[in-house]
Amino acid sequence: MRRKIQGLMFAVCLPLVCAAAGPGPGPGPRYANPIIYADYSDPDVIRVGGDYFMVASSFHFSPGIPVLRSTDLVHWKIAGHVLDKLGFHPSYDMVPPYTLTDAASKPVGKGMRYAGGVWAPSIRHHNGLFYVYWATPDEGIFMSSSANPAGKWSAPVKVLDGAGYEDPCPFWDDDGKAYLVHSKVGAGPVILHAMSPDGKTLYDAGQTIIEDKANLPILEGPKTYKRNGYYYIFAPIGGVETGAQAVMRARKIEGPYEYKSVLNPGNGLKGPHQGGYVETPSGQGWFIHFNSTGAFGRIAHLQPVVWQDDWPVMGAAGVPVSEHAYPDTGKPSADKIQDSDEFSGAKLGLQWSWNHNPDDARWSLSQRPGFMRIEANKATYLVGARNTLTQILQGPHAVISTRIEIGALADAQRAGLSLFGVKLPWIGVTRDGGVNYLTYSNAGEETRGARIDANAVILRAQVYESQMVQFSYALKEGDAFKDFGPVTPLAKFSWWKGSRPAVFTYIKADVDEAKSTHTGRDQIKQNYIDIDWFRVSDWK
Repeated sequence: MRRKIQGLMFAVCLPLVCAAAGPGPGPGPRYANPIIYADYSDPDVIRVGGDYFMVASSFHFSPGIPVLRSTDLVHWKIAGHVLDKLGFHPSYDMVPPYTLTDAASKPVGKGMRYAGGVWAPSIRHHNGLFYVYWATPDEGIFMSSSANPAGKWSAPVKVLDGAGYEDPCPFWDDDGKAYLVHSKVGAGPVILHAMSPDGKTLYDAGQTIIEDKANLPILEGPKTYKRNGYYYIFAPIGGVETGAQAVMRARKIEGPYEYKSVLNPGNGLKGPHQGGYVETPSGQGWFIHFNSTGAFGRIAHLQPVVWQDDWPVMGAAGVPVSEHAYPDTGKPSADKIQDSDEFSGAKLGLQWSWNHNPDDARWSLSQRPGFMRIEANKATYLVGARNTLTQILQGPHAVISTRIEIGALADAQRAGLSLFGVKLPWIGVTRDGGVNYLTYSNAGEETRGARIDANAVILRAQVYESQMVQFSYALKEGDAFKDFGPVTPLAKFSWWKGSRPAVFTYIKADVDEAKSTHTGRDQIKQNYIDIDWFRVSDWK
């Protein structure tokens, strides 16, 4: 007889059968970790039919909450986003005033919300609907649902108001009762609420069900499941950089819970941290978690899971595996996460996110078909420039290039290619006195290069596994690239995110000038760039 894990909506095989899928050489093709060398942090995953769906933290980037789809748990592509925009607070629109503190280069004030936004979403499927829950550290816990994860999601419903909550996860029990667990900013404790069956309303103020700072320090990211009469809460402990994955179990959802550490640092991973559990149709267990890498962000690994005495054993006896036989999904795939873009479609590609909500009046794919046009706002710093277009950096090495037409720049306007984050480096063009100049910048210090008389420039960033970047440029396709600027460290892990390729433009202004003109259209006849294409390739 098969056992069913609630909250996942699929069958689980008996422990004796599952053990055959455990670590070992195994026949057939193998995958290597990481399965996604890109910053999809705090992943959660479910299976519905033969498809797997994963969500991850998106923080201050818009649209929010990417939904990834896979058929084999190894190859993934972006299917859509839960949030069209971040509507939680005006600061997600980058409305001034705001400043940058010198000590930490951290934006503060009402006009920006770096490191806010979507933290650690969870995804579940119940009664024909997909549900995603997430917290914003300043506003509360929210929920959205959809019959189609690649389609339109419902408007967010706030299920818990207030600051200081994180990492929510819903659970529907056999008897139809619904619950929500979550943690608090600062990691811990785990709190349980009774919830309405439609997932929109909490019935109580919540009760602490797990808190043990000595044995379960920095407890966060709880995910709830049910198997063989036990309620399980999977939750990482010990912190992002060096933490382990723990599992708690109890016969009642309220507890008391006993615990085990089931995936520990080892095999080159200092922190095999937070993630989600899923099973294939044949009953194999798998756990997707992240590992922190610095500038590449928190990248995704896949671990086999077997069950012994009603406890999960992850990886190879609790240590992460670097490779393993493919999951038995029956649906091999060659999908890859989208990256390059010729800007030939009517809609922006799913790989793109804006740094905060965009000013929709200032970008267009239709004003000049085949090009992405972005008009410049005024800003004091690049991190305060609205309509910066970004995507997640895919490692461990990459060549990123873009062709930008620069004939319509205004004086004091900057435009270019960046690896976005704190103290971000970039290569681009500045216009001064009616003349365009090649420019390299790092940590806010600009170095001016040659005069650019051409109407367009091709900018390139060669990213190394050592988390360094070499910028170069060419004036037309087919020309040899010329390095400009030194080999530079990537923007470091910033506001909970890794370094991100970004195309930007803004008109540099002092604080008062930026404040007075930031929200309206500038009275300037020309102030835009046309991005012809954006291309990403691997190199070794």
